[in-house]
Amino acid sequence: MKQTIYLSDFRSAFHDMSRGSQFSYEALGLIFEHLEELEQDTGEEINFDVIAICCDYCEEDPLQIASSYDIELSDPENEKLLSGEVMEYLTDRTFVVGETSTGSIVYQNF
Repeated sequence: MKQTIYLSDFRSAFHDMSRGSQFSYEALGLIFEHLEELEQDTGEEINFDVIAICCDYCEEDPLQIASSYDIELSDPENEKLLSGEVMEYLTDRTFVVGETSTGSIVYQNF
């Protein structure tokens, strides 16, 4: 059985499963777009599973990511440099879905 999921349904499902605070509103949009593109690129439908998505993807600000992965930073006070160094670290190790307007980075767990 197949059901078409729209962005509003996607976002609502996270709230319905008590996972509404897992990702920001904007991050959910980025993940939704990524999953749709993945379906188009592979030609395979993805089963919509809120818990699996929560396990597979993260949204954190660059400083949190640097701390979590012990990334050595040249200048932690310089936000642009920090974001660039963290983004480089992530792109070398995993798939980066995108960056929100507030500066948080959405990436695939690794």
